[in-house]
Amino acid sequence: MDLLNRGLQDDDLPALFTAADTASMHGQREYVHGVRLRLLLAVVAAGLALVTWKTAAVAVAVVFAAMLLIDLRLRARRPEEVWYDGRAVAESAKSLAWRYSVAGLPFAIGDEVEVERRFVGESERLLGDVQTREVVGAARSEVTEAMRGLRGSDLEVRRAAYLAGRVGAQRDWYASRAALNEARARWWRAALVGVEVVGVLVALGRVAGILDIDLAGVLATMVAAGAAWSGTRQHSTLARAYTFAAEELVIARGRLAAVADEESWAREVNDAEEAVSREHTMWRASRSGTW
Repeated sequence: MDLLNRGLQDDDLPALFTAADTASMHGQREYVHGVRLRLLLAVVAAGLALVTWKTAAVAVAVVFAAMLLIDLRLRARRPEEVWYDGRAVAESAKSLAWRYSVAGLPFAIGDEVEVERRFVGESERLLGDVQTREVVGAARSEVTEAMRGLRGSDLEVRRAAYLAGRVGAQRDWYASRAALNEARARWWRAALVGVEVVGVLVALGRVAGILDIDLAGVLATMVAAGAAWSGTRQHSTLARAYTFAAEELVIARGRLAAVADEESWAREVNDAEEAVSREHTMWRASRSGTW
C-alpha cells in the first residue's frame, strides 16, 4: 500500500486545508513583498537626498509617495492576517486529518459514523476563530478516501504511515528550516555589522578630509532597513523554535514506536500533534505586532 510508504500527502487532505494553505501563501507573499519594497524605497530615498539637483528632489517625493501607497495598501488589505489565519486553519486541519486517519485522540477507534461526524464538527469549529473569511472561502472539511482508507488499516500500517509521513517528515522539515534560518540570521548579523564598519570608515574619511560626501544618512537608513527586515523574518527566533520542535518529535517518535495497543496509540498521537501545535502557537504569537 502506497500510504504505508508515504502517509497522507497534501492532495489527500480535505479541501479546507487546501483553501487555507493557498490563502496563507498568497497573504504571506503579498505582505513580505510589500515590506521588502517599502524598505528598499527608504534606502533609495536616502540616497537620492544626497543629490542637489532639482529633479532628484522630485524623485524623492515620488519615492515617498510610493512608500505611502504601499503602506496604505498593506493597512487596508492586511495580508498578514490572511497569512496568519490561513496558516492556523491549514495546520489545524492537517492535524485533525492525521488524528482521524491514524485513530489518534479525539478520533480513537469506535463508532465510525460518530467519529466521522465528530471530525467534521471539529473542522467546522476551526472556522469560528477566523476573522478573515477569504482564508477559506466556501471550502469545507470532509473525510477523503485516502483518510478513510488509512484509518481502516491495522495499527502497524497506521503506525508506519504516521511515523514516516507525519512525524518523520515534520521533524525533517523543522530541522532543515532551523538550519536555514540560523544561517540567514548569521548572514544578516554580519551584513549589518559590515554596514556599520563602513559607516565608521566613512566618518573617519570625512574627518581626515578624504571624503566630501556625507553618507551617514544612507548608511543609517540601510542599517535601520536591514534591522527591520531581519525583525520581520525573525530568523533567530524561528531557528530556536524549529530546533525545539524537531527535538520534541524525535522523543515522540520513540514513544510512538513502542506503543502496542490502540488506547495508548491514540494518546501518543495526540501528544505528538500537541508538540506540532505548540510550535505553531509560538510562531503565531511571535508574529503579533511585526508591522
